[in-house]
Amino acid sequence: MEFKRNTRKWFLPGLIGALIGALVILAATSFLQGENSVKTAADAGKKAVMDGKALAADDNQESEVTKAVKKAKDAVVSVVNFQEGSGDILQGTTPKAVSSGSGVIYKKEGSKAYIVTNHHVVDGATQLEVNLNNGDKLQAKLLGSDPLSDLAVLQVDGKKINDVIEMGESDHLEPGASAIAIGNPLGFLQGTVTKGVISAAQRTMPVDLDQNGAVDWQAEVIQTDASINPGNSGGALIDINGQLIGINSSKISQDAVEGIGFAIPISAAKPIMKDLEKYGEVRRPFIGIGPMSIDEIPSQYWSRTLHLPGSVKKGIVVMSVASNSPAEKAGLKKLDVITSIDNNKINDALGLRKYLYRIAKPGDKVKITFYRQGKEKSANLTIEEGQASAQ
Repeated sequence: MEFKRNTRKWFLPGLIGALIGALVILAATSFLQGENSVKTAADAGKKAVMDGKALAADDNQESEVTKAVKKAKDAVVSVVNFQEGSGDILQGTTPKAVSSGSGVIYKKEGSKAYIVTNHHVVDGATQLEVNLNNGDKLQAKLLGSDPLSDLAVLQVDGKKINDVIEMGESDHLEPGASAIAIGNPLGFLQGTVTKGVISAAQRTMPVDLDQNGAVDWQAEVIQTDASINPGNSGGALIDINGQLIGINSSKISQDAVEGIGFAIPISAAKPIMKDLEKYGEVRRPFIGIGPMSIDEIPSQYWSRTLHLPGSVKKGIVVMSVASNSPAEKAGLKKLDVITSIDNNKINDALGLRKYLYRIAKPGDKVKITFYRQGKEKSANLTIEEGQASAQ
């Protein structure tokens, strides 16, 4: 009996303690769950705020793009290329619209306005027409066109021109910066806008002017993934501020390629536009020779005909010398091999063009280093102003 009483004596306090412990655990669990709920709600609130900020940033970016487009779009026009008919009974002799592209109004001066476009947009035209965004059609005069840079300048009556593009600069563009293309793809989708980024700020693309398979020039271009289609040529590539940074020129059209378009940098285009407007052609520095790269000549002639030492593997061969040219005045002759100008290495004909068109200026006095009958010689030459793509 004593044992049973003692058991009851200890059982009741233990039961009470267990109940109290359970209540404490339940309370703690509820508290922790409530705290976690609060944290979860707080986190969700923070996420919502962050998402809201992200959306607001996106909206702001779109707003900036919209502002840029509104600022520039009315300065982008359609350029229609008319050519004479064949004269047969079906076509007649009335000029026909054979192609169209885009152009950018970059200046208004007095009663005239000036438009820049691509050479290939106006090539072969007997008549040019400019269509404004408001539907007005203006006859355009071709002031000048340059195949090497693929640029042309038109002049129109400025009475109905109210919008002129704001010029930007392209020398300090950064990959990833916004790029907006405005033009008239397919010739009838006037005022089309596409948005992308600067894929590469400084790119060079080979140019074969006479389609003989040899590269005549390396054009400076901006690469962008903003969509550029036929008809966009000559249109505007603008930045997020609505300023002109390039003239849309071309794209790579292959089934496996997407989003690779090119524009002529406005900083490279400006001096060409100025020459075309003033002279009707680009007046580039020239020395008056017909060059051929050594590597275009079979190697057996290097020593047999040109008498070059084995160490000379790069340079240009003088194939002709223009009468009364700087080269003739300096004493250069046919089959001389030029290797440098003023310590600038001239490795090939393209290198000569780069030197003349990017570094040299008319009036510069330079030292020509060349080989004649195997002997290294030098001559002093004064660079003059040439015409078109004279060298």
